[in-house]
Amino acid sequence: MISPSDLRGRIEAVVIGGSAGGIEALEVLLPILPADLRASFFIVQHLPRDRPSLLVEIFKHRCALPVREAEDKEQAARGTVYFAPPDYHLLIETGGYLALSADEPVHYSRPSIDVLFESAADVYRERLLGLILSGANEDGAAGLEAVHRAGGITAVQQPDEARMPQMVLSALQRGIADFVLPIEQIADLLHGVTSEVPDRR
Repeated sequence: MISPSDLRGRIEAVVIGGSAGGIEALEVLLPILPADLRASFFIVQHLPRDRPSLLVEIFKHRCALPVREAEDKEQAARGTVYFAPPDYHLLIETGGYLALSADEPVHYSRPSIDVLFESAADVYRERLLGLILSGANEDGAAGLEAVHRAGGITAVQQPDEARMPQMVLSALQRGIADFVLPIEQIADLLHGVTSEVPDRR
């Protein structure tokens, strides 16, 4: 059993995926994250592909951390929240650089949670934490398994708290979740493992 105290200062990046009900979970999670977190946060939230995203506008005044929409080829900053833009996969490349891709949808979704998680696992390995929130399909289960295989930490929202638990349950069926927690306890976990991250870049 992994203890959050054993992970203090280890996590340099957090990848988060959600679909139906995910925004409600983020509305609880992001505003209670303190400003001293040192990890980079990358979020895929399934949205309609043919409309601009309002996620940055929704969260930038509610979150103590800077909130941005990811841009192709930029280097991720510490202590910053990045949302994948509509209709593009978000990938993490060596050195923490972001890449946007218009490759085919995965599980009918672009951006795909699996694509983000798998690419981040290749870069950050044991320094990565993956989190699956509420959603109505199985996108993210394979990605969370990739995080686990790379030595990263895996967490999911407590199923009975999720508005749509299918995404969480699909991840849990793989038997690789280190933590199954309600949202407020997830915030405590993130603070505990990312507030003292050394700068290795």
